Amino acid sequence: MSDDTNALAVALFSEILTADQLLRNRLSRVLPKGMEISHFSVLNHLAFAGEERSPAQLAGMFHVTRGAMTNTLNKLEWAGYVHIRPDWDDARRKMVAISPAGRQAREQAISALTPMVNQVVGELGSDKVRTVLPVLRELRTRLETRD
Repeated sequence: MSDDTNALAVALFSEILTADQLLRNRLSRVLPKGMEISHFSVLNHLAFAGEERSPAQLAGMFHVTRGAMTNTLNKLEWAGYVHIRPDWDDARRKMVAISPAGRQAREQAISALTPMVNQVVGELGSDKVRTVLPVLRELRTRLETRD
């Protein structure tokens, strides 16, 4: 790899990591009290999925350990945002579903996030966002397949 390619790669990942840190900071400040980004992410996924998922499936989807996902799910269950039940077909597994309170919490989070996200997109411009999205998706896809 040439020095130019190395410098380009370092600059790209530096910008992505810095943007990630700044975005997480902003999201954390506007999420409803007590909700973490990981909580919102799981609730959002379960709301879109429309069906139960096992903790192992969720851990795989979010690229975290089963222990980390169990911790997140325990907090969500304690808050009443998810229902966790035994898998009727395999007693060793559990299944997770979003609760009505979880749907409401997700909606509150989206209401809190929307103005900030819209502001950032507005400042960048829709055309720039549409241009960069395919590149970010391809980068994510390539990174996912290299685990």
